Amino acid sequence: MDSSTASTAAYSAAVARLLVPPTDVAARAREVAAAHASPALLAHSDRSWALAAELGRRESIEFDAELLWVASLLHDLGLVPSFDAHAVDFEHAGGAVARVFAAGAGWPEARQRRVAEVVERHMWASVDVALDPEAHLLERATSLDVSGAGGADWDAAFVASLVAAVPRLGFAAEFAAAIGDQAERKPASEAGRAVRGGMPGRIAANPLDRLPG
Repeated sequence: MDSSTASTAAYSAAVARLLVPPTDVAARAREVAAAHASPALLAHSDRSWALAAELGRRESIEFDAELLWVASLLHDLGLVPSFDAHAVDFEHAGGAVARVFAAGAGWPEARQRRVAEVVERHMWASVDVALDPEAHLLERATSLDVSGAGGADWDAAFVASLVAAVPRLGFAAEFAAAIGDQAERKPASEAGRAVRGGMPGRIAANPLDRLPG
C-alpha cells in the first residue's frame, strides 16, 4: 500500500468514526433531523459535524462533542416546512427547535441556551473562538460545505473521504433555493445579507461539488 492509499484509508476510517453519534442524546438528535430534513439537508448536517470536529482536532480547539453534534444536526431545521417561521430568521427558528430538543433530553437550562446560541451564531460572518468554540467551529464548517470557504484549513484527503462517505445529493441547488427564499421573505435577516453578498454565486462555485460522491 503506497502512502497515498494509506492516507485515504486512514481518513476514510476517521470519517467513519466521526459519523457515529458520541452519546445517546446525539443519536436522538440525528433521528429528529432525519425525520424532518431532506436527504440532502441531512447529509449537509452530517458533513458539518464531521468538518467541525475535524477542524477542532486539527487546531487543538477544545469543544463539547455532544453539544456540537446536536447543534450541527439541528442547525438548519429552521429551513424545513415543519419549522420555517415567516417572522423569524431561520437560524433563530432552528435555535428554538434545538432548545426544545435539549429541554426534552433533560439538559439544564444553561446547556439548553448554549445549543440555541451555537445554532444562531453559525450564520454570523465569523465567531470568535474565545466567545464560543462550538459556534466558531460550526460557522467555519458550514461555510466550507455551503460555499467552499476556507477549504485550505482541512486536509484535502479528509474532505474527499467525507464527501465520498456522505454524498452531496444536490445540496447546492436545494440550499441556494432555500436561502434565496429566506432572503426574499426576510430581507433584513442574515440570509438576506448573505444573498446580497453573493452567496448564490459562491454556492454554485463550491469545489466540493466537483468531488466524487
